[in-house]
Amino acid sequence: MVFQAMVELYEGDRVLNGIGSGVWVCGSARTKPGTKNYELGVEVGAALAAAGFAVFTGGGPGAMEAANKGAKQNGGVSVGVGIVLPNEQQFNLELTIKFLCKYFFIRKVLLTKHTEALVVLPGGNGSMDELYEVLTLVQTKTIPPRPIVLVGRKYWKRVDAFSRKTMLPNGMISLGDPDLVKVVNTVGEVMDLMPKHAAS
Repeated sequence: MVFQAMVELYEGDRVLNGIGSGVWVCGSARTKPGTKNYELGVEVGAALAAAGFAVFTGGGPGAMEAANKGAKQNGGVSVGVGIVLPNEQQFNLELTIKFLCKYFFIRKVLLTKHTEALVVLPGGNGSMDELYEVLTLVQTKTIPPRPIVLVGRKYWKRVDAFSRKTMLPNGMISLGDPDLVKVVNTVGEVMDLMPKHAAS
């Protein structure tokens, strides 16, 4: 397993190196086309592409497909770092660059390494895993600070509240930790939080 993981990481780096400024967009694979959350993903992907960012996702359906679609339709770089899962689609059809992983942890390493911001659309356990992976790395200064943005105040308000009203008062996190994550409602707010150098 160790050798296979090393090879996978090496091959992933080879495919993804040189893409330029990237933003990782994650969200539920269960988000259906035509829904509000799907259209939100398309809009986020399009706005990021227009600003000069490559849009990275897990390459699957739902919110991932939506963000990739927005990027591709707007002439941007649309990247999928997929995962081998039984009985599930490996890649959506909106990708310009793709790489398939066997190991979840290598997938997360690649997506973290090759991006400089995380945008989280409404999602489930996988999205929460990815959110807290990046948040922990930023909190512990294992990686440089980066924007971590949750899109949809109504959806994410209890996650934000748990951090501020339960973990913080009980001394489980530090005073500034809740502010490492921003909760927004609009694509404009997302873009206001992104690094400003992508298009330069």
